[in-house]
Amino acid sequence: MEDEQKSITDLIIETHEGLERQGPGSPEMTIKALSFLDNLDEISRVMDLGCGTGGQTRVLAKKITGKITGVDQFPGFIKAFNDNAKKSNLQERVTGVVGSMENLFFQKEEVDLIWSEGAIDNIGFEKGLNYWNGFLKKNGHVVVTCPSWFTDERPAEIEKFWADAGSKLDTIGHNISILQKSGYSFVAAFALPENCWTDNYFIPRETAEKALLEKYTGNKTVAAYIEDEKFEVALYSKYKQYYGYVFYIGKKV
Repeated sequence: MEDEQKSITDLIIETHEGLERQGPGSPEMTIKALSFLDNLDEISRVMDLGCGTGGQTRVLAKKITGKITGVDQFPGFIKAFNDNAKKSNLQERVTGVVGSMENLFFQKEEVDLIWSEGAIDNIGFEKGLNYWNGFLKKNGHVVVTCPSWFTDERPAEIEKFWADAGSKLDTIGHNISILQKSGYSFVAAFALPENCWTDNYFIPRETAEKALLEKYTGNKTVAAYIEDEKFEVALYSKYKQYYGYVFYIGKKV
């Protein structure tokens, strides 16, 4: 048994450091979202906020010729991000830095595109859109994924799960109105399909969790953490018609 004092955050990081994605998504959906944008060229500046290890960033870099800066608060993710960029021979245009989405180091109106898959929920959809707006050039784009209700019906069990996780889910229509109130014109919104959760996130995560259980055999904190993760998977299977991640795309007015 190793290190009984592991925190949940430590375990989340250790689970996700070796994964292509740290949440639901796919290269196909990243490319689909990108297809709604215009005015990007080799001098475009792009920020990927809450970038994780950069799976989606490398997809962007194959489609965008400008420079991309990934920002994440966890040094382990940024190390993997930069290692992965180098392996893909993208290190001249793609750089990861440790930082906070809530305290960005960019200049005002410096950026052409702000991208963020699965991260804006950590600071709040409205708060993130309002704050990030200041760093975008006029006609620059914001592209985010955020968990959202598909229906007005909200089963108590799954609503409690998201509330306990610190997430405040709203409907797609409500979020579009928030996007517009935050200084953007609405471009598009679409939900991620089921395989973005299962094949691309839950299944790879489960493999990482099995390795974690073997590494920390007998550790009650690790065992409880993985049981919670399994519960999330079971809830998704049961309630996936009610909620999911949605891409929201806006253009700064």
